[in-house]
Amino acid sequence: MDTVLYTVCAVAGWIAVAYMVRLQRRHPSQARRAICLGLGAFAAGITAAIPPIAAAIDQASGLPNLAKVISHGCALTISANAEIMLLHFALPPAKAAARARVWVWVTGFAFLVMAGLFAYTLTYDDPVLLTVEYATDPVVTAYLLIFLLLGFFAYCFDITRLCWSFAKICGRPWLRRGLRITAVGAAFALLYSTNKIVYLIAYWAGHQPTGERQIAAVLVTIGALLITTGLTMPAWGPTLKISRRWEDFHSYRRLEPLWSDLIAALPELELDPALRRTLAALGDIDYALTRRVAEIRDGRLALRPYTDVGVTALAEQFAERAALTTEERQAAVEAAHLACALRRHGAGLVAAVPQPADELHRPDGGYAGEVAWLTLVTDAYARSPVVAQTLAASGEHTAESAPHPTAGDTRR
Repeated sequence: MDTVLYTVCAVAGWIAVAYMVRLQRRHPSQARRAICLGLGAFAAGITAAIPPIAAAIDQASGLPNLAKVISHGCALTISANAEIMLLHFALPPAKAAARARVWVWVTGFAFLVMAGLFAYTLTYDDPVLLTVEYATDPVVTAYLLIFLLLGFFAYCFDITRLCWSFAKICGRPWLRRGLRITAVGAAFALLYSTNKIVYLIAYWAGHQPTGERQIAAVLVTIGALLITTGLTMPAWGPTLKISRRWEDFHSYRRLEPLWSDLIAALPELELDPALRRTLAALGDIDYALTRRVAEIRDGRLALRPYTDVGVTALAEQFAERAALTTEERQAAVEAAHLACALRRHGAGLVAAVPQPADELHRPDGGYAGEVAWLTLVTDAYARSPVVAQTLAASGEHTAESAPHPTAGDTRR
């Protein structure tokens, strides 16, 4: 069974390597370079671990366990490069490079110690294998513990934590999905390490349980395929047409709270009321989303006379207390401006000092960046306490007949 499972992983690994190397040549980056190195190490390591190939390597070299040492070295390389990729995502380039060098030195030193322990086993009169069945040998135990505790516990725990945390604040849908899948794959790698250590303890206690190889093969296969899928998903995911249509529809729906309030206040902005029907929007989602984005931006421009410059200081004060990221803070400030401007518009109160047009946030990334930015603003408009606090502190009040006594009331 392990031969079949490892072969499937090897084939998937080499396909992923070819795809990512091609992409790296076209659009080079430090993070993608780390992914290429990690996937290359994975593909080479899992190939060397296929039992017939491992036996051929050991026989050709005359060194028992050589194939296993190669596979373990590749596993450490995979973990290190996944960690480096996440560091480049989460930290400024200089700080990420410094942290990455530390991991490289630690990993390199650990592997040198493992290689020294492997070389020591070659001096035995009776050969041993670097597996849990021979874990009662202190040298084998030391080798396995270094490999498992660094290559899996230290790395995979950190990878799981970083992936899951970064996915929560990531604005790119396919990167967010890839990070979560990678986190689940790293969790399976932790189970693999736990399985090995449990069996190691059992052998030290004098027991001889069976099934370790089969369990390890299943856990490695699941973890490896999930990690490979997760690391490459940000590259190939957006190319799927059906996924793009779903993402567009999802963005179309997420923009509804802000769009609905703007159209209720400024009905002349809506050019195609038929798009209110879900089926009509799905029939031409590109057009429907484009119209919704354009109408929100037109509404922002129409509300400029009601957008008070004093709202910025209030919103930023509340955003700072909420410990928001830079992007979340910008979105909350713009959402607060829109909420207060809608209230002023409903009351017929023009701002004494309107917000300058050149201070409006202009996102990068073209149309896709615009959609991502407006969804963040809409989320803040509908749910952020910063918006509610700014509305309360701004002292703006409307008559009972005003269509928008509070932000988002037409949705709630």
